[in-house]
Amino acid sequence: MKKYNKVAVGGTFDKFHKGHETLISTAFEVAENVLIGITSDEFVKNKKHDIEPCNLRIKRLKKLVEKYDTNYEIKEINDVYGTADTDSTLDAIVVSHETENTALEINSIRVNNGLNPLDIIVIEWVLAADGVPISSTRIRKGEIDKKGNIL
Repeated sequence: MKKYNKVAVGGTFDKFHKGHETLISTAFEVAENVLIGITSDEFVKNKKHDIEPCNLRIKRLKKLVEKYDTNYEIKEINDVYGTADTDSTLDAIVVSHETENTALEINSIRVNNGLNPLDIIVIEWVLAADGVPISSTRIRKGEIDKKGNIL
């Protein structure tokens, strides 16, 4: 029996890498049902750098999650909260250190709306070979590959 009935996890998941995989796999390890929020093309259109199209990012996510024997739903989101601030069926949220503050904001909104706060599961940084966290930005800059190897 898994610890939670339903957890949320979200992100842009651009330049899908080992850190993203750890974030997603953690959600599947602890929950019977996983809600994955992925930022829409509209949400990321004003970023300073190019982001892969949402349909490509979703396709990549589906390829990863098909191996899990867990119910899941992938939803496009148009803000940093997705539906985590309003979904009464959620029990927990899986985040990185980078997005932990957003989870705290979500809980504040939930409590103000009469919902239970979510348990916050924070994953550790996944480090590249140089000991610095793997990130889409570092991959985009050509510093590392998606597995964290130095280029």
